[in-house]
Amino acid sequence: MSISASFSTPGLLLTVALTAYLAFAAPWLGRRQYDRLARRRAHDPRALVHAYRLWMAEEWIWLAVTALILVLSPGLDPADLGFAMPGHLGRVAPAVVGMTSAIVIGTLLLRRLSRSGRAAPGQAAYAELMPRTAGERRHGLAMAITAGVCEEIVYRGLLIAFGVGVLGLSTTAAAALALVVFVAGHFYQGWKGMVVVALLGFWLTNVYLSTGSLLLPILVHVLIDVRGLVCMPAPDRKVVGQAG
Repeated sequence: MSISASFSTPGLLLTVALTAYLAFAAPWLGRRQYDRLARRRAHDPRALVHAYRLWMAEEWIWLAVTALILVLSPGLDPADLGFAMPGHLGRVAPAVVGMTSAIVIGTLLLRRLSRSGRAAPGQAAYAELMPRTAGERRHGLAMAITAGVCEEIVYRGLLIAFGVGVLGLSTTAAAALALVVFVAGHFYQGWKGMVVVALLGFWLTNVYLSTGSLLLPILVHVLIDVRGLVCMPAPDRKVVGQAG
């Protein structure tokens, strides 16, 4: 994949500001917001819905800033941010099909495990985000779509282009740096959750760099989050506490 991103001065200033926020402020704020949700959820039935709405608004603001950067930077091609049809599908099609099948099969197995009263592996990292009502589940679906679209475009599309076009890094080095920032954004999940995020992010990055398009990473990211936030039954708090 070839990226030749050229940012205008206003676009560069916005990109630097957004990157600094994602790298340093977002992880800390995300941890505080998640801890606050954990404290409130037991006695506030609207706590999760409010948290979802806050996070969705924040991520769509990131996307709006990215769109503004693109408008303000004539030398920045949409394809440099992954807005292109995927190419070389033969390289990644088996992996994408395999990942999708694994997500579906894994979801069915984990649902059965959860319904038996046992905590599914990894649930403790994000247990407070899992819906328990139909209304929360609808918001979970919206959150999954938001995360899949906004995080892929910003963390992978924009940050990799920034690393190549501004920092002068190779595509591989820029992708590695963007992945570090992406993983840091999931600081609230603790180190075990961040390891899983790193592995998934690495795979999504490879799909992006192999195809030159964010289409497949977005679709798979949405599917992963739908599995976690919509399809999985919420675990019993005591069971999750014991598993964590």
